[in-house]
Amino acid sequence: MTKTFRIAAIGAVLFAAACSDPTRFDDTNTVDLNNQPTPSDVAPLDPASDPASPAYFQAQVGDRVLFLVDEFTLTSEAKAVLDGQAEWLILNSDYQALVEGHADEQGTTEYNLALSARRANAVKEYLASKGVSQSRMRTVPYGKERPAELCANESCYAQNRRAVTVIAAGALTS
Repeated sequence: MTKTFRIAAIGAVLFAAACSDPTRFDDTNTVDLNNQPTPSDVAPLDPASDPASPAYFQAQVGDRVLFLVDEFTLTSEAKAVLDGQAEWLILNSDYQALVEGHADEQGTTEYNLALSARRANAVKEYLASKGVSQSRMRTVPYGKERPAELCANESCYAQNRRAVTVIAAGALTS
């Protein structure tokens, strides 16, 4: 029993020595889980800051152009936006473009549908003239059915006379 007593005593001494060492947990490879960055310390991932993202296209390049009353001719401001769209689409060839034509609520449904089709086609033709493949673009006329603004005055009408370029990765659906 003396041998067992000695082994137990040695074990107790070693255990006590290990517990009394204040540096026993000092390890340069440890991570302080109580000192993690807070959400305010971490920079948010903003898709609009990535030049190859659809959010960048919409926010920085511009996804819409406006038209004058009963017109489908592109203004100089519209051409400037479309120049940026064409450049973006050429650099980002994985994306397809759907050009939506819109009209204000004045006029008949049939008239506005035809006018919005001409607006969408004007945008598509301009983008094609700048080097965007026509096979990557499609148009859809909405007429007055999808207004951007709802009110019966010129400021709203002006926002509704538009063509919007919607981009998406992959193939266009018919």
